[in-house]
This record gives sequence, C-alpha cells and structure tokens, in this order.
Amino acid sequence: MKWNRREFIVTSTFGTVGTALYRVPLLAQPPSTPEFTALRGDVGIFTARGGTMGWLINPDAVVVVDSQYADTAQMFLDGLGERTSRRIDVLINTHHHGDHTAGNQTLRPSVDRIVAHANVPGLQRRQAAQRDTEAAQEYADETFDENWSLDAGGQQVSARHYGPAHTGGDGVIFFEDANVVHMGDLMFNHRHPFIDRPGGALIRNWITTLEQVVADHDSDTTYIFGHAGPGHPITGPGSVLLGMRDYFAGLLEYVEQGIAGGKSAEEIAQVEQLPGFGDYSGEPARNIGTAYEEVTAG
Repeated sequence: MKWNRREFIVTSTFGTVGTALYRVPLLAQPPSTPEFTALRGDVGIFTARGGTMGWLINPDAVVVVDSQYADTAQMFLDGLGERTSRRIDVLINTHHHGDHTAGNQTLRPSVDRIVAHANVPGLQRRQAAQRDTEAAQEYADETFDENWSLDAGGQQVSARHYGPAHTGGDGVIFFEDANVVHMGDLMFNHRHPFIDRPGGALIRNWITTLEQVVADHDSDTTYIFGHAGPGHPITGPGSVLLGMRDYFAGLLEYVEQGIAGGKSAEEIAQVEQLPGFGDYSGEPARNIGTAYEEVTAG
C-alpha cells in the first residue's frame, strides 16, 4: 500500500460486499511560519509543517523530538543555532511516519545519535520502499523495546512504549524536570487521527495507552500533541488526552452498533461526522473503515 501525508488511499475489504475505496486527504497542512515556543524551563516546541517537534536546550545538552521534513528541519537548525552553539546530543523519533522522520537526514550531521522504538527502523524502511524514498532516509542507530532514559545536562529525559496504538512503534517522551510529555501522533487534538493499521495500529490499545499515560503523570503535566485541528492548541492538559480516548471509544461503539443493527460497512461509513464528535476536522469515513476492520477481526 502506498500513501503520502497529503493524500491517502485506504482499501478495506468488507466481508462479502467487496472492496470499498476511500480517497481522503491526510494531514494536509499548509506551510506555516516556523516558530519556536518555550513551554517550561528548558523545554519547548517547534512548529512549521508536519508533526510538532519538541526540544530541550540547556548549557550541557540538546535533545530534539522528531524532525518534520527536510526543509523545515533546516529551518529548525537555523533557529537552533540562534539559541545554542551545541550539537544535538539526541534526536528521538516518536514513530516512523514521514512528517516526523523526513528531516532526519537534514539533522544527521548535527546529531550524535538517533533513538526510536525497536519497531521504527523496520516500519520506516518499509514505508520508504513503498514510496521510493530510500535514499532520503536516516534511521535510528539506537533503539529500545519498552523504556529508555537519558541524563541531559542534569535533566532527565525518558521514553516509553505502551504497545501498538497509532502505529506499532510509538514512543511517549517525558521531559521529567519540566513535566512535559511529547505524545507524537498518539494525540490529534480535535482532528480525525490517522490510524495506521498496516503499520501496527490498534484502536483498543490506543484507548488504553491514553488512559495509562494520564495515570502515569500528574494534573500539572503539559502534553505536546502531534497535530491539532484548526483553532485548537498543539499543547494541553491530560483532559485533552481523555477527550481523544472518548473519540476512539465512540468510534468503536458506533461501528459495533451498526454491525449489530445489520448495516453494511458502507452504510456505517455514510456519515458526515462521527456522532458526538462533529467539531473534529476532517472526514470520519476512513477511521470508520479501519475500526470496522478491527472489530470484525475479533
């Protein structure tokens, strides 16, 4: 299956009714003004195009989370040079998708090591082969299975894999001293998320992951989101994570009710908005199809 971040074709086989083809835009973000935003202490975010980047900059360490695209990664490097003369000690990829890893090659000469969950390099290679972009890739040279940690100039940075959710290789990054958590694409704020089932996604465990992340942190924790719908912030409290949990629960419930009512997959997907989530940007049909596949798979 070939896809890109601006247009995604999902082919779902729905039992005896044949193949339904949805052609929908995916994360089609217009370029925006590159912006460094400080959050707490030495931690902040960089936004331009693609998944939100995170950073920690102190006199003794620089840690970066995700790399967006080649052009915006260069914009990030330019801005970083105005803030520190240090190299990047560690670049952490939250998962393998191109809008989070396509800037790896741009950052590589300035990075000592790239870290990701153990499933990320393989998923990234498969994606690159599907897109014929192998020459543009730079892969993690250090991986972890469940947990990873670093002393970054006296400040602790850790990563944890909670199991398959958005993909099969998601990492949650915790800047412990600042009490800031980077969620990668485990969080889409009021935007229909991309559920990468071929890449190992599992909606049920995504629900569990969001609940567990909130339970593992406190009420003062600030979360960085991978993406947000128009007019919605790219950071927020744990209540926003629980709101996305409710979205997935509602998605599964809607599909299960449709199946119980004898509706076909196409009939279930024929809604303009997911009931109860009409303020989410994008179209729900793709995610309804993905949820149908997960529910009927058992």
